[in-house]
Amino acid sequence: GMPPGSDVGNMSILGYDPARFHTGRAPIEAAALGIALRPDQVAYRCNLSRVDDGVMVDFAGGHPTSEQAAPVVAALQDALGSDEVSFHPGVEYRHIVVAPASWADADCTPPHDLTGKPAVWPTGPAAPKVRALMDASRDVVGRFGLAANEIWLWGQGKATSVPSFSSVNGVSAALCSAVDLVRGLGVLAGIDVVDVAGMTAGYDTDYAAQRDACLASLAGGADLFLLHVEASDEAGHAGDLGAKVEALERWDRDIIGPLVGGLDGIGPWRLLLLPDHPTPLALKTHTPDPVPYLLVDSAADGAGGAYTESGVAGVEPVPGHALMARLLERST
Repeated sequence: GMPPGSDVGNMSILGYDPARFHTGRAPIEAAALGIALRPDQVAYRCNLSRVDDGVMVDFAGGHPTSEQAAPVVAALQDALGSDEVSFHPGVEYRHIVVAPASWADADCTPPHDLTGKPAVWPTGPAAPKVRALMDASRDVVGRFGLAANEIWLWGQGKATSVPSFSSVNGVSAALCSAVDLVRGLGVLAGIDVVDVAGMTAGYDTDYAAQRDACLASLAGGADLFLLHVEASDEAGHAGDLGAKVEALERWDRDIIGPLVGGLDGIGPWRLLLLPDHPTPLALKTHTPDPVPYLLVDSAADGAGGAYTESGVAGVEPVPGHALMARLLERST
């Protein structure tokens, strides 16, 4: 019953029931940026996007680098920011707008659901203010010569909180991700967020560096490590078969294979492998279909099977937030 987004998916993977803890995507990303929302404020995800003649041409605005995007966000703050509304730079095309809590009452469509389709503008009581800010952004964003030509606001919510991961599970945890959403979940859950040189939210992330950061953290005393790579999802949104195949092959070659060898050198281990949602190439957006997961124990043989969508098509789905307890062999 909840949207099949990365916010819901990754919150579930960490063992938190989104039905209890999810208030929106943007407040999680705001936590990664160190933004403390007041009770009278709401955070919006602010994409740099391209909309031409009422059509969503590119939800990611040509994938600007963070360095290219930062001046745009600063100019938006100078031109459109106020005591009530503020713009905060994030990663690449992903940014945050903080506004009064009354702005929360709007229905906003995620821009990645609209690629190549007519733009679906916000509706609801707060929609006029949200739409006016989006429209006003065109004069600012268009000055910078990027593919993006406006902002798109969505994923809004008030501040959220979750119990610490260690208090729920009795173990310490760390993670690495270049995506503010995943990093924000780490901040909220008290998980050590590891910065990795060469890690990006695109196809060019350094897979080996992320793998090595995982092994170093586990060897240094962390009980659990979450390693997140965004590349395959970006390829799905782009409808790029070659990039998606390459991302999956690099997972196999640069992460899974060497990771298993490294884990064997540390001691007995358990591994959970899964995506946070499907992003089919043909649709270029997320779907609510169940995803396969792979749970491996180095000390015990499992039932076996095929780690594919078709291989588990007849299996009863498991609530995503129940998987962490299975990984940690913790009773619920």
